[in-house]
Amino acid sequence: MPHTFQGRVLVIAGSDSGGGAGIQADIKTITALGGYAATAITAVTVQNTLGVTGVHPIPLEVIAAQARAVLDDIGADAIKTGMLGDAAVVETVAAAIDHAGSVPAVIDPVMVAKGGASLLADAAIGAVKSLMVPRAALLTPNAPEAAALTGLVVETTDDLRRAGEALLALGAKAVLMKGGHIAGERVVDVLMTAEGETSFEGERIDTRHTHGTGCTLASACATGLAQGLPLEQAVARAWNYVHEAMLRAPGFGAGHGPLDHGWMLRK
Repeated sequence: MPHTFQGRVLVIAGSDSGGGAGIQADIKTITALGGYAATAITAVTVQNTLGVTGVHPIPLEVIAAQARAVLDDIGADAIKTGMLGDAAVVETVAAAIDHAGSVPAVIDPVMVAKGGASLLADAAIGAVKSLMVPRAALLTPNAPEAAALTGLVVETTDDLRRAGEALLALGAKAVLMKGGHIAGERVVDVLMTAEGETSFEGERIDTRHTHGTGCTLASACATGLAQGLPLEQAVARAWNYVHEAMLRAPGFGAGHGPLDHGWMLRK
């Protein structure tokens, strides 16, 4: 692993005081994979492994100013979005993505926290569908998010594929349909583009330490794209990174615990 930063990723997402998800997970992931992380924070959440007990939105003009400050000076090779909160934030972030020009955006359509707290207003789902999905170089929904965005039932791997087709039709360049919520002993994630699909499959890890897996996977994908990896290679590396980070989870907290984001640095 080179000691120089390679691949600038601007993350637009919420802060997680517990450090397992959100901006904190994003920064750790990007750093571990050799990239450079910059941020525009959309909300400050009060949370730990037991759940979210407070969400404090950042003013729209401050979100926009953070993104602009990064893009106009440091620049970005990829953008990754996470928790957006409401339709007004979605609109603000869509404008920031456009300001970045042709920089690829990895869109994680975050809707619900691991503990069940809503992180996206129901009224904002339409905004994510119309504004974020068409701007996605890669969209990374789990089954419930895919169902909310498409209106389809998503309970099997075939359902995931059908929802993926619908999301590609809505304008996403590629979708990584995550199968963690689909019942079964093996987890199957499906990467889909207009050209075809690639499956990533592994044994289901029996653990409660899954906090931040979605944020981590999307940030790892964004880092790969920022570093110039082809999409499939970026996703494969991200998938393996998250799988190992789950296996090595430190066991912190009494609820949904965090992953070991730093395992590669100690290898």
